[in-house]
Amino acid sequence: MSEEVKLSKDEHRKFNSRQLRGNIAEELKNDADHFEEDADKLLKFHGTYMQDDRDDRKAKNADGTKKGKSYIMMVRTRVPGGALTADQFLAELDLCEKYGNGTLRVTTRQGLQLHGVLKKNVKAAIKGINDTMLTTLAACGDVNRNVMACPAPVHDAVHQEIQALAFRLAQNFKPKTTGYYEIWLRDEHGQETNVTEFQPVEEPIYGDRYLPRKFKMAITLPEDNCVNVYANDFGLIMIREGDNILGYNVVVGGSMGRTPSAAKTFPAVAKPLCFVTPEQVIPVAEAVVKVQRDFGNREDRKVARMKYLVANWGIEKFRAKVEEYCGFSLTESKPVEVTDVDDHMGWHEQGNGKWFLGVNVECGRIKDEGELRVKSGLRKIVAKYRMPVRLTPLQGVLLCDIEESQRADIEAILAEHGVTPADHLTPVRRYSIACPAFPTCGLSITESERIMPHLIDQIEIELAKHGLLKEKMSIHMTGCPNGCARPYTPDIGFVGKSVGKYTIFLGGNVVGSRIGFIYKPPVFEEAVPQEDVVPVLAPLFAYYKAERRPGESFGDFCHRKGPEDINGRAQATMAGAAS
Repeated sequence: MSEEVKLSKDEHRKFNSRQLRGNIAEELKNDADHFEEDADKLLKFHGTYMQDDRDDRKAKNADGTKKGKSYIMMVRTRVPGGALTADQFLAELDLCEKYGNGTLRVTTRQGLQLHGVLKKNVKAAIKGINDTMLTTLAACGDVNRNVMACPAPVHDAVHQEIQALAFRLAQNFKPKTTGYYEIWLRDEHGQETNVTEFQPVEEPIYGDRYLPRKFKMAITLPEDNCVNVYANDFGLIMIREGDNILGYNVVVGGSMGRTPSAAKTFPAVAKPLCFVTPEQVIPVAEAVVKVQRDFGNREDRKVARMKYLVANWGIEKFRAKVEEYCGFSLTESKPVEVTDVDDHMGWHEQGNGKWFLGVNVECGRIKDEGELRVKSGLRKIVAKYRMPVRLTPLQGVLLCDIEESQRADIEAILAEHGVTPADHLTPVRRYSIACPAFPTCGLSITESERIMPHLIDQIEIELAKHGLLKEKMSIHMTGCPNGCARPYTPDIGFVGKSVGKYTIFLGGNVVGSRIGFIYKPPVFEEAVPQEDVVPVLAPLFAYYKAERRPGESFGDFCHRKGPEDINGRAQATMAGAAS
């Protein structure tokens, strides 16, 4: 069988797409409420996914017949390092009201998402985003996606270089195809371009089939891994002496997705590859991406991420191939460890006489609901003071460049809109994140975002019983095993197993450097009903309180005890309760 025959359907689709054009332009002109499969798959490269409102799936028409699917689009904006101007942030708030469901979502990769966009409005939404000098191109698809970086607007060489490097990487790895501009934007004469006259351009990094699967990059500081660098295909850990940036340790092969029914799949944390000087970052990054392009699995998308290539080859063979591609020898990684994470919430000095304020946005959903009017509060502040905004990997919002004289008014506006100050929130709430899941994500198996706040309420009650409310503890939740909210590396991870049931992962840590193990409480094993998630964790909080070492986190405690001990403890506790 030839190599061509072995390629997956998606690989043929990309190759025959005329550089990601497909039939998207033609389908935008028809009256259908959805896109056909080929266009739907290619739309991801353009930053939009077709979904349907799953709450409507069982709805009926007036005559009793099934209503059918209510198709909607999710539109994602690529925001390198999470950095936005005031105008860009305000424009996204306008777009979510004009074309979406009225909410704007901060993603776990420092991007923004509009939800509930109808097919007839998707072109206007994407053009509206581009009008602000942002883009949706490469926010999704088999290319390098949004480049993450510490968002703290600290006025020093280190933080400024991290942000600048995120932008340079994003620009360097942006696809060269002109199809995006032809489909969604207008040419210099104000006319729609005729996309049937295909003029191919060179894609020096991606080639004619782009990458086997999505690719993710992040840049971090050893003392503040807020971007979870180990969850990325390609990560950079800055090495410096004061403000003197020596270079970066490169880590490769991180990825959170798995398919429980397929043993060949697994989540992985990135492995050390080498140390690079600042000048070597982009050449080495290009070499890594090209190695994945040329040797990643294009037959089976379940094992197409770069982590499987690294695992199958081993890091030494992978390093040798990267050296071959970049044309110079790689230097051994420096002995530096990632030690902590800062959520950047609350008030902080920027170092230039100004302040920034981190506002916690639970599960990243910027909305007005009841007395909590986060969207209106943020809109009022940003419109009044025109400050830059940055998005955090924990789905928060940073308001930047604030004068001392403005602080009291900003606090008053937030209080007026029901927003709780960060220092009044527990660490477990501040360090929790969740994916959207129901009702919009088509891949979701069960709930995530909509129930996460309620689970945190219950967990806070249990932690309070043992005097643990002040402990830094990370909890991540997803409605399926794809891992968008990085649920395999925190202290506690909840992963959708089936409708209303979750697999619980324990033994990770807040810095995301370790994959947790599956917690198997008696009776439920790997499928814990939503209503039992907190009750089966409660005995472990008591165990942690009784036997933790000084300064030991919950994840480190579970890791030290190990799955046999932790699961055995749960078995004994349940048996004792039954007797």
